[in-house]
Amino acid sequence: MTERDVDGRWLAYAVELGRRCPPSATAFSVGAVLVGADGETVLAEGWSRATDPRDHAEEAALRAFSPGEARLAGATMYSSLEPCSARASRPRTCSELIIEAGIGRVVFAWREPALFVDCQGAELLAAAGVAVVERPELAAGVRAANAHLLDPGENRSR
Repeated sequence: MTERDVDGRWLAYAVELGRRCPPSATAFSVGAVLVGADGETVLAEGWSRATDPRDHAEEAALRAFSPGEARLAGATMYSSLEPCSARASRPRTCSELIIEAGIGRVVFAWREPALFVDCQGAELLAAAGVAVVERPELAAGVRAANAHLLDPGENRSR
């Protein structure tokens, strides 16, 4: 990651936010930061279980915005884990919330392992026209934050 690597810098911050999550035996610890079109302005941040045991990181970050709010059009969502495409705790997935908000770009570090659900977030976002960037070189920090959920053999990228 170079000094000019804006995506790497913000994604590393999202990975750090994921470390704030209270541990859970039934959900991943994830951090997310929403950055404005200028690549410098933090619009919002969130992490799993931030204010509610069912909170997902992207959902917590988006909570302050109305769908289609102008500041979201050029924004990038940085999430330590691939945004969810299925969930048991709430009716709307993070992928749906991102698409509805009008966010045009998502950068994440680690594809969600099929531990709880078979996640297709990256594919759903891309099919909706969202630019999706995966940065697996930052996934080790996400796996470390979730080591309590993983068998030693699962502590790798899928």
